[in-house]
Parts: sequence; C-alpha cells; structure tokens
Amino acid sequence: MLEAKTPADSWLVRLSSPFRKGRRLEPFRLLKQDFRNLRSRYVLDWTVFNQLVVASAVYVFFTNILPGITFASDLYVLTGQSWGTIEVVLSTGLCGLIFSVFSAQPLTILGVTGPFSVLAENMYKLCTENFHVEFLPVMAWSLIHSAWMHYLLAIFNAHDWTMGYVTNFSADIFSLLNSVIYLHKAAMELKRTHDNVPFDAFLYAIIGAFGSCFLAIFLATALKWKPLFGRIVRMGLAEYAAAISIILWIGIPYIGELANLDHQRLAVQTSFRPTSPDRNIFFVRFWEVPLPWVFISMVPGAIITVLFYFDHEISSIICTLDRYGTKKPGGYAWDVALLGTTTALCGILGIPPANGLLPQAPLHSESLRHWVHEPPPSDPDATDETITAAAAAPRLVPRVYEQRYSACSQAALILVFVSPPFQRLLGLTPTSVLAGLFLFMGYESLSVNPILPRTAHMATPPSELPRLPTGATWVSVHAYTGLQIVTTGVIFGVTLTVAAPGFPIIIIILVPVRLLVMNRIWSRETLRFVDAWACREGRPEDEDITADGVGTGERVARSVDDVEGAVGGGQQEKKVV
Repeated sequence: MLEAKTPADSWLVRLSSPFRKGRRLEPFRLLKQDFRNLRSRYVLDWTVFNQLVVASAVYVFFTNILPGITFASDLYVLTGQSWGTIEVVLSTGLCGLIFSVFSAQPLTILGVTGPFSVLAENMYKLCTENFHVEFLPVMAWSLIHSAWMHYLLAIFNAHDWTMGYVTNFSADIFSLLNSVIYLHKAAMELKRTHDNVPFDAFLYAIIGAFGSCFLAIFLATALKWKPLFGRIVRMGLAEYAAAISIILWIGIPYIGELANLDHQRLAVQTSFRPTSPDRNIFFVRFWEVPLPWVFISMVPGAIITVLFYFDHEISSIICTLDRYGTKKPGGYAWDVALLGTTTALCGILGIPPANGLLPQAPLHSESLRHWVHEPPPSDPDATDETITAAAAAPRLVPRVYEQRYSACSQAALILVFVSPPFQRLLGLTPTSVLAGLFLFMGYESLSVNPILPRTAHMATPPSELPRLPTGATWVSVHAYTGLQIVTTGVIFGVTLTVAAPGFPIIIIILVPVRLLVMNRIWSRETLRFVDAWACREGRPEDEDITADGVGTGERVARSVDDVEGAVGGGQQEKKVV
C-alpha cells in the first residue's frame, strides 16, 4: 500500500525541484560543462601564433596600461594614498596573466575599472569619515566575501538564469556606452591639462591628442595603400598603427622648442613598494579588523559581486559577438569562479581588483579579426547548378584568432612595468597622448557597432534604403535605433553621478524590457531583423518562451543577405586570408 504524501513532503519536493539533475539550479552543471569545453580547446589555444597575434598584444598593452594609470591617479587622491600606480599596474598584470592561462575565454581582458574606482572612493569616505576604521582591511574582507558569492553564482549556474536572455539590444547599448565614455575621458583629460599647464602647452596638448588619434586611424588603413610599399610593410603599418602613433607622439614633445613647453605627463612611482607610506609589503592584515566589520563588509561585498558579475559577463559576451566570428566554446561559470579567486587574492594583497574591461575586451577581438573565404551555407533544396554557382562564389566571413598568447603577452608586459626603471619610462608619456588613445579607442569601438550604420540610415532618403523583410518597416527600425541611442544617453548620465557603480544593473533591466515589453510595441518581423540572442544562436522571436524561460519552438530559418549591409555595415575591412 502506497503511503500518502504529507504536506511537508510536498513542500520539500517543490523546494528541491529546481536543484534536480538537468534543472536550472543543478549544482555545478555549468562548471562541469565549462571544464569540458576548456579541456577541448586548451591545447589548441597554444598552437595559434602569428604576426597579427603579436600586433594585438602590443595594441592591447597600450590600451590597457595607459588608461589604468589614469584610474591610478584618481585612486591615489580618492583613497588617501591607499592605492596608486604600482597597485593598479600590479593588479592589471597579475589578474590578466592568471586569466590568460586558466580562463575558459582568453579573449576577455582584465583591468581596474572606473565604476569600481567610484565605489572604492565612497567606501574610503565611509571608513575614514563616518566609521573611523581602516580602509584596506575592510576592503579586503569585502573582496573575500565577494569571492564566495562569485563561487555561488558559478555553482548554481547564474549565467543561465541571467545572461542567457541577453540580446544584442542590450549588448550594443553597452558597447555604445563605452565608446561614449572613452570619448568623454579624452575630453576630461584635455580639461585637466588645461587646468594645470600654461596656454601654449595646452594648445600643443590638443594637437598631440588629435594628432595621435588621426595618425593611428590613418595608419590602420595601410592595407588599402596598394601599390605603395610592399605587402609586408603595409600589414605592419596597419597592425601596429596605434603603437606607432603612441611612440611617435611620445617622442615629438622632446624635439626642438617643444621641449621647452611645460607638458603634463603621467604620474608614476619610482620604487617597488606600496603607495601608502604606512605599508612596506603587499599584504593586508585583514584579521585585525574589528569583528563586527567582518560581517558588515558583506554589504559592499555583495555590491562588488553584482558589479563584477554583470561587468565581466557582458564583457565576455560582447567580445564573442557574431560580428567577430568566434567559434571555440567559452565558459561563463568557470570564468566567474576564477574571477572570485582573483578578487580575493587582490583583497589579501591590498591592491584594487580587476575584472572584464570594456572596450578593451571587444577591441582585443577586433584586433585579432581577419576575413576568410568560405562557401555559402548549404541549401537542401538547391539544384546542382545552384550548388556549382555557390561553390564558385565563396563569401567573406569574419574570424578571430582564438588563442592565449596575446592576452598572456600583454599581461606579462604590464607586470614588467611594475619595476622602477619601466615606471620611469611610462612617466615620459604626455597626457595628450593618453587623450588621443582614448579618442582612438572610442572610434574603434564605435566603428564596429551596428547602431552606427542604422543611425546613418536615419539620415538616408527612403528611396535609397535597402529593402526590408516583409512585415518590417524602416520607421520601426529607426524607432528601435533611436531608443538605443536615448537609453545610452540616460545610462551615460548615470555614470557621471554617485550612482555610477550601479549602471550595469540598468543594462540588465533592459533584458526583461526587451523580452516582455518591446515585443508588444515592435512587430515580430522588425525585431527579428534588428536583434538576436547575444550568446547563443537564434532570435527571441524564433522561439516560444515558456514560463521557466525554456524555448519550445524550433528556430525559424530566414535569409537576410539582401539587407545584410543594413545591420552590419559598420564593420570595417580588415585582413583577408
């Protein structure tokens, strides 16, 4: 005779249901999958090495270390000399090296971010002015708590029930936001120069900023200079465009009468020791903090976890978008767990933690992108004549050299610059060159964003616009693009306030807005044309989404080759293999 289930049994079954095998919260499900993915690709990642990989490493090195030193200057003032250049450089190099060797997605670039700098400033003020406790031990405990929170997110497959629903709508807004942020940083760098140097030096700073940016953009087009120079020279100029421009404009202020100007240069340290005069080694005695603060620090630890999780996940998503042509499997849960480990390590060492950087991560993918000839996808209904014609006309598709050398090399090079002699070498860099690098990074990030060509279509006469799929209209496409631009402006405004650390949460709020609200305003055909899942195949409108978020419908095949330029026209020509 079967025993009847008691109400307690029924309650326990409902409670444990999401944790059962194959369900969304099954412990370690994604970590096991990510480990298998890592094993399948790890050896292959070390077999890819060429000239473009070297050029990418040099480019990412400059785009990572120079902005990092700017954040270091801010942290030096905002944290009462608790952190400075040496801590930021050490964190960027150490965390980057760990991720390049052990992560499941080596395209992601790590560094100290602006939002965390704002959070650290607010924590320092609270610790010193309101609660009168030491800042670094409290920060260490906050980062240790953040580490186990990262582990929980990885163990219970947070990616599936958060980022698995992100579409290009949110990812493109985040990418555009970072373009705007870097253009704004260039302007702010020039403003600081104006406040600190004579007018003649400021005028040169403007020339240096725009000169270094325009020279890098000009050299990046060297592949189109045929028949000038040889092919190898043109490739070298294009691949090392940013590095050549930076080195040239660092040297120009030392020539002739320009050497007499009062140039503002990067502030660096000249000794290998912590910035704070109260510390002799890179280690925090975190156990000496008052006991209540061990538990109180869970609050900032949770804020850091939310900030790092969404920041790093979105960075990983954007650097593997379809427009880059990545093919190897990644591992979001594995990388979140690894991020928790590096976060705790930074807390114990007393250095600011690093996480996924934008736009450095997608710029890394962009610098590794090349074009290959591939036959068009097979059509089961095609005739022999059609197949023959298609084989004779292969298409150009983007691909990325997915390897670990570029990320590992740039991180190792950054670690080298922890030493005093190389710190002095960095100190030769005028801040005008940094402003020019910000301009170039903003331009590079913007040039591959699909929002840019769709914005151009808003100013194009209707008669000149390409034809859309049946059911989609250009008015609705323009409204969709306008919403992305306005939303970016609003989020950028938030980054200028004390609420800046919470801006990734706004990006995440856009996910349910896209899936539950926008499909009531825009037609199904329009949304299928302009949007797609960011980290999996297909589009939201290709599936019927059930209450638990599982797609039940099959993908609806559709060809948009006749209007491909309308959504991907912002991609620049690059290397063709």
